[in-house]
Amino acid sequence: MENKFSISFSALSENEAFARMCISAFLLPRDPTVNEMSDIKTAVSEAVTNAIIHGYNGKEGMVDMRARLDEDTVYIEISDTGVGIDDIAAARKPLFTTRPDCERSGMGFTVMEAFMDEVDVVSEKGRGTKISMTRKLRG
Repeated sequence: MENKFSISFSALSENEAFARMCISAFLLPRDPTVNEMSDIKTAVSEAVTNAIIHGYNGKEGMVDMRARLDEDTVYIEISDTGVGIDDIAAARKPLFTTRPDCERSGMGFTVMEAFMDEVDVVSEKGRGTKISMTRKLRG
């Protein structure tokens, strides 16, 4: 049976921890390994942080998070209605950052791609960004 949730929260840095806790609580009944849980929480953290820091750039906004468990796979979507990404291919390259003033490492997408099986990014300038990630859990 499929299980899913959807939440929206303010684009505030303290809500990154909230998003991590939500995905943890959602996955817990599936008894994921410690590594699976850590990887997924880290990927969610990176996606949410990107929405807050880059999508809204300190301005007010909302981050939407949706997750679905279907059989042995978790599907996660993080979206914002912020500024969007000018060049997705460049943004996905290691060490690329549009916010060097915030001491950002430019490794967000690299981390997401390392910890998840699939990462898809859709963005439109001035309309926001949606990051979709999937991860198969141990069978």
